[in-house]
Amino acid sequence: MAAYREQTVEIALGPKGAFQTGIVGALKRRVAPDQTVNTLSAKARNRKPPKAPQTPKVVELLRTAQEWRRQIDAGEVRNQAEIARREEITRARVTQILGLLRLAPAIQAHVLSLPDMANLPIITERSLRPIAQIGSQSDQRARFRELIQPLD
Repeated sequence: MAAYREQTVEIALGPKGAFQTGIVGALKRRVAPDQTVNTLSAKARNRKPPKAPQTPKVVELLRTAQEWRRQIDAGEVRNQAEIARREEITRARVTQILGLLRLAPAIQAHVLSLPDMANLPIITERSLRPIAQIGSQSDQRARFRELIQPLD
């Protein structure tokens, strides 16, 4: 018969969050000396690691819009339809992306300075489209401040 050692395991006694409230019990069991018993539930063992921070999609789209505008201005492409064919997207989508360039320069600078994030950002292309339709840059900045207010 193999030698055994005692292993003490703390367990939560009660509802979720019992460890934080101090409702903890101890369980002693005998295990083989070369064995480690994992007491985590299957759900906890299979938990995915946290997502790595990524550049927000709106930042990538604004950079793309700036590059497309540069290509059109330099004569590298004739028009938006040519960009649409090359990128295999619709002309309407090209127009939506290029529409981000109608944002006030201060808003564009703010968007381009967004940090990489692991969760969903508040500032999205869809939330910026109506702001880009506003003619006055001061009105655009006011609406943009309303959009990011929860961030402050």
